[in-house]
Amino acid sequence: MPVSALTRKALRDLWLMRGQALAIALVIAAGIAMLVMSQSTLDSLRTTRDMLYAQQRFAHVWAHLKRAPSAVERQIADLPGVAETETRIVSFAKMEVPGFADPVQALMQSLPDDGQPRLNRVHLRTGRMLAPGAQDEILISDAFAKAHRLKPGDRLRLTVHGRTQWFRLAGIAVSAEHLYQIKHGGMFPDYERYAIVWAPRRAMEAAMDMKGAFNQIVIRLAHAGTASARLQQEQQVIRATDRILQRYGGIGATGRMEQMSFRFLHEELKQLATNVWLFPAIFLGVAAFLLNVVFKRLIGMQRDQVATLKAFGYGTWQVALHYGQIVTLICLLGAVIGTLAGAWLGTLLAGQYQKNFRFPYLVFSTDAQVVAIGAAISLLAALAGTGHAVFAAASEPVAQAMRPPAPESFRPTLIERLGLTRWLSQPTRMILRQLERRPFKALMTVIGLALAGGIVMMSDFQIAAINHLLAVEFGLARHYDVAASFTEAAPRRALHELRALPGVRAVEGTRTVPVRIGHLNHQMLTAIEGLPENARMRRPFSASLQHKPAPPTGLMLGTWLARRLGVQPGDTVWVEVMEGRQPRLTLPVTQLLDESLGMNAYMSLPALNRALGDDDLASSAFLLVDKGMETSVLRELDRRPLVSSAESQAASLRNYRSTISTFTRIFTLMATLMGAIINFGVVYNSARMSLSERTRELASLRVLGFTRGEVSYILLGELALLVLLSLPVAAAVGYALSAFVAHGMSTELFRVPLIVRPSTFAFPSFVTCVSAIISALAVNWRVRRLDLIEALKTRE
Repeated sequence: MPVSALTRKALRDLWLMRGQALAIALVIAAGIAMLVMSQSTLDSLRTTRDMLYAQQRFAHVWAHLKRAPSAVERQIADLPGVAETETRIVSFAKMEVPGFADPVQALMQSLPDDGQPRLNRVHLRTGRMLAPGAQDEILISDAFAKAHRLKPGDRLRLTVHGRTQWFRLAGIAVSAEHLYQIKHGGMFPDYERYAIVWAPRRAMEAAMDMKGAFNQIVIRLAHAGTASARLQQEQQVIRATDRILQRYGGIGATGRMEQMSFRFLHEELKQLATNVWLFPAIFLGVAAFLLNVVFKRLIGMQRDQVATLKAFGYGTWQVALHYGQIVTLICLLGAVIGTLAGAWLGTLLAGQYQKNFRFPYLVFSTDAQVVAIGAAISLLAALAGTGHAVFAAASEPVAQAMRPPAPESFRPTLIERLGLTRWLSQPTRMILRQLERRPFKALMTVIGLALAGGIVMMSDFQIAAINHLLAVEFGLARHYDVAASFTEAAPRRALHELRALPGVRAVEGTRTVPVRIGHLNHQMLTAIEGLPENARMRRPFSASLQHKPAPPTGLMLGTWLARRLGVQPGDTVWVEVMEGRQPRLTLPVTQLLDESLGMNAYMSLPALNRALGDDDLASSAFLLVDKGMETSVLRELDRRPLVSSAESQAASLRNYRSTISTFTRIFTLMATLMGAIINFGVVYNSARMSLSERTRELASLRVLGFTRGEVSYILLGELALLVLLSLPVAAAVGYALSAFVAHGMSTELFRVPLIVRPSTFAFPSFVTCVSAIISALAVNWRVRRLDLIEALKTRE
């Protein structure tokens, strides 16, 4: 099939501008790659999650209680809306791992004697299921097994309710119920010190003295149609279950949203869904603006070619389609590069999510519709800029358009009128005169550079925000070395025993009570943390770094919790305590605390104990420990029956760095890399177009006696000045984009503070300057190879 003359011209023009075309394609590719990476990761995680929940028959409701006979299960199974139930025995246990000195806490769950449970089934990674009738075999969570290099056949010793038993590891498994393996009250997963253990029902019955009884029931609901109908059905089942189990020490049934692993995964995917439209929208929006500006200038420089084509009989639409071919080919190249890069980065990002949330497998896919949307946005933006320039050139009379542009009218510039030119060299005066006489072009270049620099700053600010949270949480709010939790609330005088341990310098007791807080028609499941007067080790801090001690009376609520409940200081809330005698309290809200993590509630410890009708009790303790004594203190705490778990603050910090920090840095590095690509594409195109627009002028200066260095200085000095002017604008743009991202990424569990440090401003400036230097070297090479005769040919 013969190729038309215009198509051959399009391919020839594309080859001649291959450097600029590649730079533009990379700008498009960066925007599409961000879109494909984010959307494919989100779709893959959602698909994998839903598939896993269906395969493992993930429950909808969990109910915890002290003890109930097995016959009670039938009463709950007969409730309206309940499709299936299953009882089990759960308990926390202490574990000893050979070769590991720190204490380990395990959550033990019973498995039926015949193998897999009906609900919340387990996915076997290696080994086998428990043998029928075996009472000395267990399954263990894969993350813990990997951290300690455990394998089937290894033996572990567990202590449950004071009873110690050796178990043989039959298999390594993962469950949809524990995709995010975090202990209750913890901030981050600790795969070395926290394990999920599945044990035979008979072994659990013997250890807990619960033959013919259970202390947890899981419920799967019947299909209820819409999401609102499912939520209403869930609430009805929860209320009915609570009524049945109240006499058996029920501590409140909860739905999926209160199930820790589900909630963390839900919030993480919710945040990722925000990133899916937030980051790509910014990237594609900036890319669209830049493409529009670039192609307007690019086609504007070819107004004589537009006129020539019209003179040969081509219509305006044919000329427009010709340039549309060039634009489409560049956008197609960018779309291909962006799709491949986005799919590859998506597999890396999804793989990091898979590690963090322990998915046993990952169903990864890339949606062609997403690629089409990104490519269409880029193409439309480029075609809009091209079409505007083509039709503007085509509207001129052919004879007029084929002539060189009329010389600009000369008038003294502002600097010349102020008399400042006496201190400036002739090339410097040329630079300033060029900028003042074409202010719109200079402004568009500055805006383009600022947007590119702003994207780099927006991508980088998350690291500063996370490091700030880290410093506040671990440096100010939690100023202790070891945290110990008790099996049940104990008199505070028991703290004297802990204070007497070798290496312990100070001890501070607190009490945490699980509650359901409500106001009018709103309610939330959370915990009230009772803090001692003049607390030094656990001190709530606001996002603005203001220390707010717990009020002597009433509640201090986090602002997000208060917003969910619809309360202000002075209002009262009802509180259902979910432990002990389970009283129902009415408490005033006296203060609000704007903090960055969670939805918390605080009271003074004496006021909390008075409200519960208890003596001076504490449920946990914070310890300051001498340097080098932390491991021995942890061992001593592990030996005490009163202590259910103990963890190191330093270990928590390491867990953070190995999970959240690592993941955040990966995403940030990807976004920063693509921002830097856009930055380079803008700087390089600005430099190349300036050279193309001023080739004749620069050649004339060479003939008039200017040296190569002076000519390069005139061109590159203008670029340098525009880059310097763009830096403060880029800082303002980056700050605004960062504020927009911080607001969009905030969730109930985690608020991203807007922390912009000097280094946050310095990094995009560095990237812009490096891009400018590389572009300047490439352009300077072309200036030095300038063909004076070709450049000075006069167009007749």
